[in-house]
Amino acid sequence: MDRRNFIGKVAGTTAAATAFTIVPRSVLGKGHVPPSDRIRVANIGCGTQGLREMPELIQHPQVQIVALCDVNKYTTDYLDWSPNGILNSLRQTLGQKDWGAFIKGIPGGRDFAKKFVEDYYAKHKDSSYKGVRAYEDYRELLEKESDIDVVKIMTPDHHHGWMALEALKRGIGVVTHKPIANRLIEGRMVIEAAKKNDVRTHLLAWLDKPNYRLIKEWMDDGVIGELKEIHNWSFRPVWPQYMGNPEGSRPIPEGFNWELWLGPEKDRPYHPHYTHNTFRGWYDFGGGSIADMGHYSLFPLFETLGIKTSPETAKAYGTVYRTVENQVCRGVNNESAFPYSCTYKFGFPEQENLPAFDLYWYDGGIKPFPPEELEMDDRDIPAEGLLFVGTKGKIMAGFQGSNPEILPKAKMEAYRGNKTAEAASKDTRTDTWVRALMENQESPGSFRLAGPITDMVNLGAAALRSGKRLEFDAQNARITNDEAANQFLSRDYREGWEM
Repeated sequence: MDRRNFIGKVAGTTAAATAFTIVPRSVLGKGHVPPSDRIRVANIGCGTQGLREMPELIQHPQVQIVALCDVNKYTTDYLDWSPNGILNSLRQTLGQKDWGAFIKGIPGGRDFAKKFVEDYYAKHKDSSYKGVRAYEDYRELLEKESDIDVVKIMTPDHHHGWMALEALKRGIGVVTHKPIANRLIEGRMVIEAAKKNDVRTHLLAWLDKPNYRLIKEWMDDGVIGELKEIHNWSFRPVWPQYMGNPEGSRPIPEGFNWELWLGPEKDRPYHPHYTHNTFRGWYDFGGGSIADMGHYSLFPLFETLGIKTSPETAKAYGTVYRTVENQVCRGVNNESAFPYSCTYKFGFPEQENLPAFDLYWYDGGIKPFPPEELEMDDRDIPAEGLLFVGTKGKIMAGFQGSNPEILPKAKMEAYRGNKTAEAASKDTRTDTWVRALMENQESPGSFRLAGPITDMVNLGAAALRSGKRLEFDAQNARITNDEAANQFLSRDYREGWEM
């Protein structure tokens, strides 16, 4: 029953006869939130991406941020794409252009996020708000915050699987940044837990893509014949990459819990090259450019095209490294970090409405050469994009499907079918998962739909690390032609962090 109307509805009725109609949120189960209530969110991860998305989150009328967590208390040594972009966004949200004027550098950490959240709610005079609780350890948060509805995971990738699994076991909804996990086995454990516990989940890389539906309409109309290849390329990485683990150690910054930052990963000396947004470039902590950006372009595409089965093969090549030792040029066997640039080839089996096809990924400035249809128009391949190759033609689009076109221009002009995509939804990323949670429904970005993209990204990392063409048994989650490569599908867990 709508709580706002409760008193009016029960006027003249005995309390004993109606008391059962209002129950605490904690006993509703399965992530269900009363429609008259706000979703109580614990935001885990208060670095650059966590703060970048916080204005949209905190301004949503059906969201209440009740807890924060980060292993970093407060520093101004973060890395970002601009010196003041995040800080200015927080200022705009608060309506205070001089908020944090004393700060030098790029700030982050749980104390900084707490200050922003409490200042926002104080400004908006939310009488129900009692302050936000800040934690260093997300395990403690999950133990003490018994009445939260959802955790929003904004941490480095190596924490995603462990944290999501712990929340799901408690019946808490999970919203996470990509990837679901940076190990294939962990990703599968999380997806299975979401199903087993019937908890609502959402992978934030999903966004409604009307242009993808237009591309599918063209494909269904036979414009390119049978699909043979999908090519997707990005200019990322935009963070520093390294040729190997840093030597020596550095003093651990005050207020930064290095042991907790490592989480399930093996011990090593602290070094700033691992942390903040450089984590994406390490096999242990990140997923590389394909995990960072490939989810945005390919997860919604997989859903639109009906790609529901994981790849059967994976092969990858990466940048060759060289260094000089005693005036001699030597190769570097980099077993720690993703290459500066790489290419992947995944072999997908036949899907319900698609023939078997290959998917190619390129990053670090590498991209496919322009097909002859593009050269006919005297054009080059853009810096980022998508290319669909069929037996009878090609379709090209921007990185996430923008401005799709049939190649060459003459064929596009001659096409008599629909050339315009429907209007894009005005929903924000937050709107999508909030609505699903409020209605206790699966979101279109549910973990249950993300199995193929999660497998693909993590199988690609295994192919890079093994240096071999891998054959994958999706049913049993095993690499069948190289037993040693199976080690890359999981990790050696630090004691006390086993999954």
